[in-house]
Amino acid sequence: MTTPADNPRPPLPPFTLETASEKVRLAEDGWNSRDPDRVALAYTVDSFWRNRAEFVQGREAIAAFLRRKWQRELDYRLIKELWAFRDDRIAVRFAYEWHDDSGNWFRSYGNENWEFDANGLMRRRLASINDGPIAAADRKFHWPLGRRPDDHPGLSELGF
Repeated sequence: MTTPADNPRPPLPPFTLETASEKVRLAEDGWNSRDPDRVALAYTVDSFWRNRAEFVQGREAIAAFLRRKWQRELDYRLIKELWAFRDDRIAVRFAYEWHDDSGNWFRSYGNENWEFDANGLMRRRLASINDGPIAAADRKFHWPLGRRPDDHPGLSELGF
């Protein structure tokens, strides 16, 4: 699971509205793949995370964290939306729906602050997340597992 440090992962900073939006969608697509090794490649080898109250450092630890996450958060579907950007930083808001192994559904809301290196790899991810139980009938994310279809509403269109 190594990526040479000189292997760019576009779009690269400094970001524009177009490239920041593209970076957010690429991140959403990666996470919706639920492939921990693929997702981890978007981060520097020594990337630092704060995810809720958990601190994770390094690509291998990120992949392990994601394996645990997706074993617990079943039928995971995520939507990310650009909130703000500047230079090598992007702020994102997101929501995802999932259920536990007892069939209880949840919607998790959060914000992330991202910082990238010159090659477009994320070196820092700071995430604050809140979970709320929802009835299965209240779910809003109904696409087949994997990438969110381009015609599926985003967070703003859904009123989140």
